[in-house]
Amino acid sequence: MSNQASGGSHRAAPVHTDPEDVPVLTALSAVADPVRLQLIRELAGSADWTRSCGSFDVPVGKAALSHHFSVLRGAGLVEQRDEGPRRVNRLRREEFDARFPGLLDLVLRIDETD
Repeated sequence: MSNQASGGSHRAAPVHTDPEDVPVLTALSAVADPVRLQLIRELAGSADWTRSCGSFDVPVGKAALSHHFSVLRGAGLVEQRDEGPRRVNRLRREEFDARFPGLLDLVLRIDETD
């Protein structure tokens, strides 16, 4: 009997892209969106694995939020793992900085009114 048939839910583990495999335009595109920039900023100010997907103060619904996290994973910026019913996140700062030195620091300093 599958987990879903028994009333539980099971979702596939998130797929992560190694920052070493990310083209610079993919990284720039990921951080250009205001919602993704907010997610990155909030993660940068939080300890690893302490923020669940639903804990972010962004003006989008669940489906759009899932898409934004997918883009961030694809750009090598975010790693996610499931802890029970929650999916928690960490900013892959060290790995991303190794691939694109200084880029994340620059992005985090950008004023959204620029």
